[in-house]
Amino acid sequence: MKYVLLIYANPENWEPPVFRSDPRFLALSADEREAVAGQAEALRRELAESGELITGVALAGPGRASTIRVRDGAAVATDGPYIEAKEQLAGYLLVDCASPERAAQIAARVPDARFGVVEVHPVAEEPFMPGLTARRTGS
Repeated sequence: MKYVLLIYANPENWEPPVFRSDPRFLALSADEREAVAGQAEALRRELAESGELITGVALAGPGRASTIRVRDGAAVATDGPYIEAKEQLAGYLLVDCASPERAAQIAARVPDARFGVVEVHPVAEEPFMPGLTARRTGS
């Protein structure tokens, strides 16, 4: 089953990977910071080798986001995210794993879970927009 792991972080500390700019990460000793960064790379490598990692995306800071609403047939754009919150969506991982427990295990190993929040959502079996397919770009 596929799961999306939504990674949230404090918008005041925003430079992907966002955990590296979190004050709690920066307060760690150099050895501890190196260990956390190494754990992130080990998790990425493990998920890629196991075939569980489908993709991962870091988002630009919330100041570069916009919210679009359609009211009375007219699209209205607003700068920034829809709500003001302590933590904003920083990125996501899309994984394909055997169980919700495995998805939770993966989420717990994402360094951002230590400094922010990682939500685990099962991906619906029905497509959001029937007939829509992903297009690969870049390398």
